[in-house]
Amino acid sequence: MVFIFGEEMKNSVGRFIAGRVSTILDNSISPSTLRFYSSHSPPSSSSKLFVAGLSWSVDEKSLKDAFSSFGNVSEVRIMYDKETGRSRGFGFVHFPNENEAMSAKDAMDGKALLGRPLRISFALEKVRGVPVIVPRLPHT
Repeated sequence: MVFIFGEEMKNSVGRFIAGRVSTILDNSISPSTLRFYSSHSPPSSSSKLFVAGLSWSVDEKSLKDAFSSFGNVSEVRIMYDKETGRSRGFGFVHFPNENEAMSAKDAMDGKALLGRPLRISFALEKVRGVPVIVPRLPHT
């Protein structure tokens, strides 16, 4: 199995994945048998937000207006279905400042925009050509 993560996540993620895979396969797998590759270390913080739960009626202007009270929004992109032209329900909001992005995430996560609650996280860097596994960790 091959997974791509930053160096600081190898040990804890390796133990988690090995435990999950062992449970699924009813077999014992140690984290040392898994290989991890990282092309580079991800930045410690980001100014690009992933915004999910968008209503189909949300456009770039309304999304920018909703986030502009937290600082200067440098770019807004909503992802659309190629065949229907309808929103896929998620997009990205870029801030030039990391503190503004953090404030926007904290304030807007779970808040409703045009009748639907938003789910906001920091965007992951796009990696092409290799699978990226992001395990869902239980909330504690």
